[in-house]
Amino acid sequence: MKKLFVFICCLSVYNLLQAQQFGGHPPSTKWNQINTDTVRVIFPSGLGLEKQAADIAATSERLAVQTAPTIGSRLRKVSIVLQPRTTISNAYVGLGPWRSEFYLMPPQNPFELGTLPWYHTLALHEYRHVQQYNNFRKGLSRVAYYLFGQEGLAMANSAAIPNWFWEGDAVYQETLKSRQGRGRLPFFFNDYRSLWLANKNYSWMKLRNGSLRDLVPDHYRLGYMQVAYGREKYGPEFWKKVTGDAARFNGVLYPFQRAIKKYSGAGYHSFRQDAITYFQNYADSSEGDAVSSWAQQQRHFAGDEEFPQWINDNTVVLVKSSYKKIPAFYIRDLSSKTDSRLRTKDISLDNYFSYRNGKIVYAAYEADVQWAWKNYSVLKVLDLKTGWQQTLTHRSNYFAPDISTDGKQIVAVDVQPGGAATLHLLDAASGAILKKVPNPAGLFYSQPKFFDQQTVISGIRTAAGVNTLALVNIHDGSLKELFPRTTRVVGFPAVQGDTITFTAAGRLRDELYAWVNGKIYQLHTPANRGTGNYQWSTSGNKAIYTAFTAAGYHMVQEELKPENWQPVSAEAFTAPLFAYELDPLQEDQPLPIDTARSYPISRYRKSFNLVNFHSWRPYIAEPDYTFSLIGQNVLNTLQTEIYFNYNTDEKFKEVGATAIYGGWWPYLTLGVAGTFDRKENDSPATKTWNEVNGRLGLQFPFTFNGGRFNRRLVVSGGINHHQVNYTNFAKGRYPDKQFEFADGSVQFTMQSQVARQHIYPRYGLSLLSRYRTIINTYSGFQWLTSGALYLPGVAPTHNLVITGAYQKRDTVGDYSFSNSFPFSRGYLAVNARTLPDMYKVGFNYHFPLVYPDLGVGNIVYFLRVRANAFYDYTELQYFRGNTTWQLRSAGGELFFDTKWWNEYPVSFGFRYSRLFDGEVEGLGPNQWEFILPINLLGR
Repeated sequence: MKKLFVFICCLSVYNLLQAQQFGGHPPSTKWNQINTDTVRVIFPSGLGLEKQAADIAATSERLAVQTAPTIGSRLRKVSIVLQPRTTISNAYVGLGPWRSEFYLMPPQNPFELGTLPWYHTLALHEYRHVQQYNNFRKGLSRVAYYLFGQEGLAMANSAAIPNWFWEGDAVYQETLKSRQGRGRLPFFFNDYRSLWLANKNYSWMKLRNGSLRDLVPDHYRLGYMQVAYGREKYGPEFWKKVTGDAARFNGVLYPFQRAIKKYSGAGYHSFRQDAITYFQNYADSSEGDAVSSWAQQQRHFAGDEEFPQWINDNTVVLVKSSYKKIPAFYIRDLSSKTDSRLRTKDISLDNYFSYRNGKIVYAAYEADVQWAWKNYSVLKVLDLKTGWQQTLTHRSNYFAPDISTDGKQIVAVDVQPGGAATLHLLDAASGAILKKVPNPAGLFYSQPKFFDQQTVISGIRTAAGVNTLALVNIHDGSLKELFPRTTRVVGFPAVQGDTITFTAAGRLRDELYAWVNGKIYQLHTPANRGTGNYQWSTSGNKAIYTAFTAAGYHMVQEELKPENWQPVSAEAFTAPLFAYELDPLQEDQPLPIDTARSYPISRYRKSFNLVNFHSWRPYIAEPDYTFSLIGQNVLNTLQTEIYFNYNTDEKFKEVGATAIYGGWWPYLTLGVAGTFDRKENDSPATKTWNEVNGRLGLQFPFTFNGGRFNRRLVVSGGINHHQVNYTNFAKGRYPDKQFEFADGSVQFTMQSQVARQHIYPRYGLSLLSRYRTIINTYSGFQWLTSGALYLPGVAPTHNLVITGAYQKRDTVGDYSFSNSFPFSRGYLAVNARTLPDMYKVGFNYHFPLVYPDLGVGNIVYFLRVRANAFYDYTELQYFRGNTTWQLRSAGGELFFDTKWWNEYPVSFGFRYSRLFDGEVEGLGPNQWEFILPINLLGR
């Protein structure tokens, strides 16, 4: 019962912070800043980021004024750090510390996030989160801030205001203040449209919490519909009033729901359903089309079939993945409808690839070995005949490659830090650069394809955010645009002879088009009339494409009939995107992209506010219960902590401070700690003492992510000054001690990619080896090595996990290091540190039992119930008397993967252990435990 109480208490202080990269930049990196009263935009110097930083600052300042009336007028300055050396497209705003980071790599796929300059889109979206945090520190949320700092405020805000509002409101702002934004992109509504057309009606709790077996739209899409409907029906200040009451916890229980009822006059259930119905009314009635019927017949998510491409008239190659299987290349025989697996796809940011003449080319992800904020996109070439794959480039930033018809050349988009794009022609055998295509207009290229020996067809985007498809001359970079530049997104071009096929945004969905000798045709798709169609190509009188469905991307084959082709004018692409007849979106004016704004640029000192305490945090990781004062600077190069800890196993107290500095490599670690009331049985009495330890160390982190595995190696070492002061009866029996000891450790992890339903990676390895030894005055050492091997089970979602550990220590007895040896489950680690030789082996078989997708009262939602059958064997050797003990146990564990209050993921469970040697510790044969395998409060 004690642990159950702790579990419930932990939920109230759940850590909501975004994962952040520590260090990650070479020490030689210099930082500049644009510093205004609204934002501080921080960016690396020497990369030409001044214009992007200027637009981010100008956009933030305008939003702080123009959209404040709809959320609140409180203004707190925020630091925005620009990260230009990552290949990932993302951003976040977070508390603990108060800052934002923009990952500046523009995405290749235009349908998901649009074609506006990426930094401008991020500013429109992320500054809304800044406004939210600025105006949600009130009432009980303010009390949480005073009690726990910034992390306490984040916890209270998330408990009061659902995640769908945070992201839906930000998507609404990016849509309101631009001519695109996700709220205008048909792709954004594919998920819900597919569910409506397949008559898959999920409960509100399932829509809030997701599923491990069904396609459930994310909270961005759900939130946008709710926010847009509330704004349309109840006015621009509706959400300001609702969130104001909710952040104050007016009514305490369910404050957000109460506020919606108060200001709309409608119950929360009616409000949310009316919002969904508003958008559902715009869905085309496509009853009976083949795609919707197929999706309706699938009980659960069937899997994704993406980027199908013709090998011959009867065979295609494609990428398949599912919730049970990671992405892999397959060959499909269209006659027999059978698939042959070729190879697992290396770790990639998307599933895009190109095929020609027996070879596949695609871009794969690789991490920099030392610097976390540097990663790469390298080219891979796979030969279908031999199955051999070649890594063609290294430490490159190539995206969306295509291979020529003769298989000798590759064209790819090279994107440099900051987003400058160039088309490169490379030798397909060696990866050598043959030509860099001039780009005098500074366009952004996406998804290029060879058209002929002199020309490449590519998506192009301008600095103003409009886009089109253009034939690019590879010699001088001159363009022939297929149709006028437009805000309607276009992409996924493919070439068959003189025909270019592509997808473009229509009114409610993304449609298929073809360009033939200067004329444009739209292809009507009887098989799918309700959701977006993508990645299409032709062979003779047959077409293949992927259709978005409620059961995954589904490859469709259709016969090309004359009646399905409709000529369209080039001007048809210039019509504005559809905004679901929402008045504010049609009346408001977009913010300009303002890279010419003149701001003073100054040096940002790495030492600025280096020690930055922001939160005080309770932390629980059995057997340690800790309360810490946490600090971290904006650049995340120094993490500091002052803490008090109580250990329930050994009943000692500890007070200490730690710091790790990642501005250099290796990292520098410092620590000092005082431990009180340590004890050890020393017949006939108990020996007690206090300790003081100071440590100076180095940490060498290495990352080897790439290929089919993620790998990380951390080598650490340090020198410790240690004092031992005996207390009580031991004070007169033992002399106090003062000595130095060295410690060193090696940690290595390796794991394959994981699919959604995988409990653990199907292949993985985790190793830890730690050695500690006294180096003066006294004698003493301890060596611990432990590891886990992850192997596939009999089904794709099963795992066999073999664990092992070995610990050895001296028998002199001058000093005993604290113990971390993992004992057989069900036993107690009583006086374990006094035993000189211990080893353990364990066997685990993990498997899912059921995916309930069941919620209770909007409090807890059960995603999965899973089990583990285990056997543990531990042997303890005690040289005094040549004694050996065996500790054997077997049993089962039942885990529940849940979400609490529709947001917080928590896994908990119960363990039954049958002890075969319980008499060694005076324990009965049947032991029951409540277990928390996932720590609730990330440290």
